[in-house]
Amino acid sequence: MTREIKSATVLTHRRSGDTSSAVRELLRAARAAGVALHFSHDEAEKHGVIAGSGIEVREMGRDVDLCIVLGGDGTILTALRHYAGTRVPVFAVNYGEVGFLATIDPDGIAADFERAFAGDFETLGLPTITVGRPEGQWTAINDISVHRKPGLRVADLAYGLAGEEIGRVRCDGLVVSSPQGSTGYNLANGGPVLAWGVRGYVVSFIAPHSLTARALVVAPDDLLTINNASREEAVEVHVDGRPACELRAGEDIHVEFGLQHGVLAQLPGASFYHRLRERFGRLAR
Repeated sequence: MTREIKSATVLTHRRSGDTSSAVRELLRAARAAGVALHFSHDEAEKHGVIAGSGIEVREMGRDVDLCIVLGGDGTILTALRHYAGTRVPVFAVNYGEVGFLATIDPDGIAADFERAFAGDFETLGLPTITVGRPEGQWTAINDISVHRKPGLRVADLAYGLAGEEIGRVRCDGLVVSSPQGSTGYNLANGGPVLAWGVRGYVVSFIAPHSLTARALVVAPDDLLTINNASREEAVEVHVDGRPACELRAGEDIHVEFGLQHGVLAQLPGASFYHRLRERFGRLAR
């Protein structure tokens, strides 16, 4: 099923030289399709784009039909977080190292941009993970992680699910991953890979000082509580790899799964297992 595309936001990664030719091709394809492109002020300056017919320069809005990303997984995650809770699909071209979330690779992008503007793609909803505390909440597409501070003692973290205390672990940190995030930090911790479409999330540990700490797959509706059980040391909370807040000694945070969804564009016939083989099998060669 195709959808009508009249406007699209453009988001690129920080190395403008890598994507400059793709931006020119994107502008050409948008003009041919009659699609208005929206660039933030930073993106417009980065690529020398000037507002005019079919081009609008403004802050990154949510009132568009599509988001085109030229970048790696970090840039794609930024777009997915921004549009989580809307129906705006993210159509991503991989200019990163792995690009597990990317829709396409840069080869043959002219035809792929035409396909994107024609709405000829499928969509996949990606569940978020939300971490909350009294002063606010943060939403992740891939993972939320709790880390000891550099140079300080190991973290002492207690965790519970659905009102039941599960355990307490001395470790360098703890990672809560969505299915799409399970191939990231969680995978590096030795946690299980969850196929896209699985309803649930994973809790795994970073360098646990324990013989019994094991990764745990959690039911989607079970609320996770993480407590900093240290008597003195604060720990850091990161959202999709970026610092979000501190958790002081004795404080809790609460984590919920699937409150919102990001929407990822996919070419017809694409599958999680194909991505898994191509992205991680390719790195092993």
